[in-house]
Amino acid sequence: MMKLLKIEFKKILTYKVFWILMGLYFLFLILGILTSGFAINSMIDNINKNSPIPFPHITIFFFPDVWQNIAFFASIRYILIFPAIVIIILITNEFTFKTIRQNIVNGMSRQEFLLTKLQLIFVVALVITFIVTLGASFLGISNTGSIGFAIVVSKISFMAGFFIQILTFLIFAFFTGFLLRNTGLSIAIFTLYTLIIEPVFYFILKIPKLQPNNISQFLPVNSVIRIVEYPYFPVLKKLMGLNVQEQLSLLDCAVPLIYSAVMIAIVYRVLSRKDL
Repeated sequence: MMKLLKIEFKKILTYKVFWILMGLYFLFLILGILTSGFAINSMIDNINKNSPIPFPHITIFFFPDVWQNIAFFASIRYILIFPAIVIIILITNEFTFKTIRQNIVNGMSRQEFLLTKLQLIFVVALVITFIVTLGASFLGISNTGSIGFAIVVSKISFMAGFFIQILTFLIFAFFTGFLLRNTGLSIAIFTLYTLIIEPVFYFILKIPKLQPNNISQFLPVNSVIRIVEYPYFPVLKKLMGLNVQEQLSLLDCAVPLIYSAVMIAIVYRVLSRKDL
């Protein structure tokens, strides 16, 4: 199995599209981080114009809140779409160039094919989480005055939450690419659903007179986003009464994992029974 995984990595190491899309993911993440602090302090400046007591500018990337804030920015659906497209391309290429059929002919079992792809997704999610964690650590060290072990690790669980987010989101992309088997169609439908259809449906469900319930939290992509749904900006809670997320919810983590398990089961069934 490790030999098959090494073959997968050889494919992506020389694949320019992989590096371009992953580069765009981290580029937009960095831009989001840089502009967020500016946007919040601009908001504070506007509040100070009408406030008798001026509020100081803030730094939002300090321990322990940096873990939650970076996890939030790294899991915005408009940014997550880039690594998801990578996974869609990698799986649909197997059908476009008929390499999956060739692998089966050469002795690879269908179960091995599925496990290899899932291992690849797991490793990609793990590497992205590791890089994001390093970036959060750097920002935390740079912006926190007094650092102690307890304060550093008190919210690091949000990085585990982010790993579940990126892992399940990539599995959703894999599921879409496997079922549709066409690169352009898979990317179009996945992007359209993720960025337009589900957000619109979400807001419709949130309208009290139409649907006064919590169904919206169980929508597939929204269930991923909900794991780290809000950043932690205490000043916004104090000034504007905005919601802030204090900790991870086990239920929120479980829902996308259940979706992923169902999707993997469907892929396994189709892979076992359908002609390739």
